[in-house]
Order: sequence, then structure tokens, then C-alpha cells
Amino acid sequence: MEERPEIRTEAQIHVRVWGMDAEARPFSQNAVANHISSDGAQILGISHPLKTGDIIGIKHGEKKARFKVIWVSNAGTLRKIEAGVQIVQGQESPWRDMATPEEFSIAPGKIKRRFVRHKIQFPVQIGYADSERVRMNTNATDVGGRGCYVETLLPLPLGTQGTITFWMDDEKVQTTAVVRASDPGVGMGIEFTTLDAHVQERLQQFLDKIDTSLLAEGLAKSATDPAV
Repeated sequence: MEERPEIRTEAQIHVRVWGMDAEARPFSQNAVANHISSDGAQILGISHPLKTGDIIGIKHGEKKARFKVIWVSNAGTLRKIEAGVQIVQGQESPWRDMATPEEFSIAPGKIKRRFVRHKIQFPVQIGYADSERVRMNTNATDVGGRGCYVETLLPLPLGTQGTITFWMDDEKVQTTAVVRASDPGVGMGIEFTTLDAHVQERLQQFLDKIDTSLLAEGLAKSATDPAV
């Protein structure tokens, strides 16, 4: 059994958990998280078998992230399965607002992405090296200048090569791409491999603008709608 994540807060929160279980079956269910910290939590009440090393998705409120299962315990019929999870590097904790700012300080030497990833719905088209297969139109849910993450129950195998096509206003952009992370039942991380540096910068600025506009719209709605 591996070491559990650092315990910092005893609060219990309701979460949504999904992914592919230990028997290769997709699942999605409500659960409870406790012992939450900046990098992990203990998840209670899971009714599907899991194994260490699995990547699962966890959502709290409107925020979600990917986590790695680092330990699993069968707590019996009533409590079901419990699991300790640790956030995947580069993800933002869904319960960030419940922790103190000090818990999210960046340790010296920690690797940071060159481009900030934006958690927005960004339309992309995935093409395959095998031209006989139909291209897939979908949305990236985590995207930056050098790559994106696409949520899907059946991600492509690690190392799969193909193309990604997207639009920046009226400009159509296409790049070759490769699957760098494949998480069954959750999704896949895709790297843009032939996007010129200046196009990466322009894409990042385009995404920054979209994210800022969405934030402004949300704030304006909150200010005018008492029900929000």
C-alpha cells in the first residue's frame, strides 16, 4: 500500500466520480470526499472496484480534475470501497476554495507548463493517420497553446498519431498531434506536435480572450440575477 496524501482538512464534501473500473467497465456515481488537501483526498462510498494507478475524474460543484488512485480499501457492504487519490500534475483542485492559500504555494523546482491551460469547451476535430476512419468532432475541456485534453470513455491508445483541426475566429488551423496520456473511462491528453511557436502564442492569446469573456459574462449574470 502506497503512502496516503497529506491530510489537512476533515471536511466532507459531495463529489461526482467517473472513469473505468478495475474490470474495464465505465462508471459514474456520486460519492463523498474527506481528508481533502491541495493534492488529494479520501473518497468514500465507491460502488465499483478500483485498482492503484487508475486515473479517474472527480467533480465538485462546477469544477473537475483528474486524479490518480494511490490506494484502495474494501470497507464492507455499508461503506463500500474507499480510495485515496492524488491530483494529476497540472490539474487544479476542484476544492481549491476550501483550502488556505498557503496549501497551494508552488514548491521550488516544481515543473510548470509554459502555457496556462484553460478549462473551456473548445471545439476540435480529431483526424487519424488511417484516412479510412471518419474524423471525430468533439470539444476539448482543457486546452492551451501546446495541447489539450479530450474527455471520452474510450480514449485512443498512448502514442496514437493523427491531426487536430480547430478555428481561431475565421482562421482554420491544423496540426499533427500525438496522444501523450490515455486514461480509460476519463479521456486523453493530446500534444500539438507541428504547431509553430508564433501560432502557439496566438492560440494562447485567443484562449485567454475567450476565458476572460466567459468570466466577465458569468460575473455580469451573477450581479443581475438574484437566483444565481
